Amino acid sequence: MKLRRLGLTLVMTTAFASGLLIQTENGQAKSTQEISLYANSELSSLDPAKVTETNAFTQLDNVGEGLYTYDKNGKPHQALAKKTKISKDKKKYTIDIRKNTKWSNGSTVTAADFVYAWQRAVDSKTASEYAYLFDNIVNSKAIQQGKLAPKKLGVKATGKYQLTINLVKPQAYFKMILARETLYPLNKKFVTKQGKAYGTSSKKTLYNGPFVSSGWKGTNLRWKLKKNPHYWDKKHVKLAQINYSVIKEPSTAYNLYQTKKLDQITLVGEQAQQLSHHPDLVKRSLAATSYLQYNLKNNSGLENQKVRQAISLAINRQQISKKILKNGAKPAGNFVPRKVAANPKTKEDFYQEAKVKNTASYKPKLAKQLFTQGLKELGQTQLKVRLVTADTDTSKQVADFLQSQLETNLPGLKVELHKVPQNSRIAAVNKGDFDMSFQGWSADFADPYTFLQIFPSDSAQNHTGWSNQKYDQAITDSLNKNAASPQKRWADLVKADQILMKEQVVTPVYQNNNEDLVNPRLKGVSYNRINGHYIYKEAYLAKK
Repeated sequence: MKLRRLGLTLVMTTAFASGLLIQTENGQAKSTQEISLYANSELSSLDPAKVTETNAFTQLDNVGEGLYTYDKNGKPHQALAKKTKISKDKKKYTIDIRKNTKWSNGSTVTAADFVYAWQRAVDSKTASEYAYLFDNIVNSKAIQQGKLAPKKLGVKATGKYQLTINLVKPQAYFKMILARETLYPLNKKFVTKQGKAYGTSSKKTLYNGPFVSSGWKGTNLRWKLKKNPHYWDKKHVKLAQINYSVIKEPSTAYNLYQTKKLDQITLVGEQAQQLSHHPDLVKRSLAATSYLQYNLKNNSGLENQKVRQAISLAINRQQISKKILKNGAKPAGNFVPRKVAANPKTKEDFYQEAKVKNTASYKPKLAKQLFTQGLKELGQTQLKVRLVTADTDTSKQVADFLQSQLETNLPGLKVELHKVPQNSRIAAVNKGDFDMSFQGWSADFADPYTFLQIFPSDSAQNHTGWSNQKYDQAITDSLNKNAASPQKRWADLVKADQILMKEQVVTPVYQNNNEDLVNPRLKGVSYNRINGHYIYKEAYLAKK
């Protein structure tokens, strides 16, 4: 962050990371609550229905609020919900919302704001990738498929401050879903006025959370979050301002931290190893997987299952974890990461129970054999594929390693790297403009379904072109006939995960982990170990 000077009568203001020092006319200095943070890629959106990446989700967590919010272990707690009544059959939720909540323009947040936001999110015209979160609400799937109008969604404002939700079937983790950003309310009048531009800049977004965004124009690399004077619980918000910058190079972030121009950074690679004993180090586990996703529609050769299996077995994940990341990240032997959920009966971790032999281990000889067989089946002697990745430092390093490994262990395979800004990578994947994409997925809530819901044939997030009836049936059974039977539902999800791994629709590479350096004065930050989001509502700078 560059130093900022504002010339005022008898007052000179200079911003520092660890507080705002105001030099007064009598020479005394006083400190206010201001911190500086960074994002490792550009923001894609502030529209809850369109956000898909972690940096933007973290922004939404701090400028918006829904019925529930998460604690550090991913457990839901009431936020705008004042009282929740659940029917005996567990299919009807009646929620009374707080009456003293305001939007940042001073208008009141009502139950109708939730109804509008949810109807908009499931509308097929919106094409929200997180519309799956609404799947268990009556008529949601038919609306997403364009068969019913959004107003048919099973949610109603039964009073100005009362919301009634009708579910297709009981859902034990529904309160977890209610805490997701995609289910945040929206002010219909404001959103309608902005049209397609809603959420594309600070000024074209409305806020009901602890902070409001200021200065983000859609593409710029600096903006601020300022305390929201209309927030219902503003008495617990201690920070006056958060300064954000986009910084893609970890070395730059570390230099800024050292010079007290950043209050928190995430360590990677050599940095993490060298600073493993730093007194400011904070280790944070994360339920997230970084992986390769394949496009089976491009006739690039990746439609061949043996070629995909060969790619997975040609990757030395231990080297990526130990020689590139060096921050506690672990090799991924399964798409669903460790410690997301345990078997209801045996308590075995889903990650271990669903693992499939010879799908995500390092076996270069077997990889070469499968690749040769795959090429023969394709009637080709070589393949050229395009790997799209974000241009963040870690993604670039991992992509370089993958390129080297695959071209070395699989003679005849040429990997062409396309390193682009995160927004461009997301757009390319959405358009199907890729052969392989290196990307990540963090849990939306603490259940394997949050990962496995990506790949049913009708999922808006399935950009692979892959379709498997047995997989679809397993997911359908987990959501319907076995939804009320924890053990049978568990078996459905294990089956689905094993099909995914056997066919290598995606190749898991590593399970993410965060190691941060945090200003010792920065207290009260809430970190969610399930989805990796940071909330600064109750954060503050302690006195020196």
